[in-house]
Amino acid sequence: MRLRLTIRNAILIAIVLSLVSAGAWWFRSKGDKGTIFRTAAVKRGDLEATISATGTVEPEQVVDVGAQVSGIISTFGKDKYGKMIDYGSPVEAGTVLARIDDSLYSAAAEAARATKMSADANVLQMKAKLLQAQQDWDRAQKLGPSDALAKSAYDQYQANYEVAKANLAAAEAAVAQARANLNSAQVNLGYCTIKSPVRGVIIDRRVNIGQTVVSSMSATSLFLIAKDLKHIQVWLSVNEADIGGISTGQQVTFTVDALPNRVFHGQVGKIRLNATMTQNVVTYTVEVNTNNDDGKLLPYLTANAKFNMGRRNGVLVVPNSALRWSPLPNQIAPEARRKSRGHTGTSGPAGPDREGVHGAGSATQIQGTLWVEQGKFVRPVHVNVGLTDGIVTEVEGRDLAEGLQAVVGETTTESKAGPATGAEQNPFAPQMGRGKR
Repeated sequence: MRLRLTIRNAILIAIVLSLVSAGAWWFRSKGDKGTIFRTAAVKRGDLEATISATGTVEPEQVVDVGAQVSGIISTFGKDKYGKMIDYGSPVEAGTVLARIDDSLYSAAAEAARATKMSADANVLQMKAKLLQAQQDWDRAQKLGPSDALAKSAYDQYQANYEVAKANLAAAEAAVAQARANLNSAQVNLGYCTIKSPVRGVIIDRRVNIGQTVVSSMSATSLFLIAKDLKHIQVWLSVNEADIGGISTGQQVTFTVDALPNRVFHGQVGKIRLNATMTQNVVTYTVEVNTNNDDGKLLPYLTANAKFNMGRRNGVLVVPNSALRWSPLPNQIAPEARRKSRGHTGTSGPAGPDREGVHGAGSATQIQGTLWVEQGKFVRPVHVNVGLTDGIVTEVEGRDLAEGLQAVVGETTTESKAGPATGAEQNPFAPQMGRGKR
């Protein structure tokens, strides 16, 4: 019995010693570490908020010239300088662009013309027969049914007159049909000569001489003509998260890879409502109008644009990370803990969920919180949040001043006594504090 008690006491003593050792290690490891707050100064400067987007340069008005008849392209026309129609050719309204071999259509037109002539001749013949029938019928009416004119003969003259009138009407209808067929054949023959409907520049030629054009329900496209390349558009694809900050008339700047050192200017002309979805991302097409008087902007160049959301000059700004950072409860100064309840974070535009939206926010003023050092603790400074460019954000507040050091992160360091060693060191303890954001 005594042996059992001795073993039990030994086990209890070992457990107590283990707990005391673990507690000592924990307090030592916690006590050896300190927190250093990383700060950034509130600065005064200029801020421009923008939304970035990419797209292509497009002609403002494009006319697709097609073929309404089938056939072989026999020749191309000439531009106003006497050169064969090709890419970049300037054309006037009515300029011949190309000709389709019209042999079949010319023969069809001649056949229709001959049919029309035959129908006209038949009308003349029917008119002569009607005249004869009318004269016979007039004489029969004077005599009337009598001994000189049998009743059957009288009825026959009347019938002949009515038949002659009907035959003339049918002949005239045949003339009208022949005339329509002739007009159709002539129109088709005219379609063999393809002309420019507008004044502009050929930006695409889709056929060559000798190529067979097959007409179907829709006209086959042969040429693409830009009406006026001095007025051009940029079609930009804008994410749905940014489209709310764009409106008609908004200023836009953009560059193209072909002229990387030049900045072009334009205005939003239209926001298309037919959104597209690609890999669960909804985008809208925004049309930006710009002048191209010098002709440097070529159709279908890639454009990198920025929508101007607003500009502030001489305002106080802080890094976005200062508005994102929030302390642990035990890091807040004791006198500020009660007041800071409910203000340990921010939902302003600099937050992680809206950092990519470089907008001015809604009409309602957005609130945010900065944290500044107070000894070993931090205290809150409540601010109004304004524009952001994705890196820094405009802030204002009565307790805010230029040069104020706002906390943007923290670093946990070891004390001068050095870290725990050997069995006292916790291999799973993190060596850095909350500062990576």
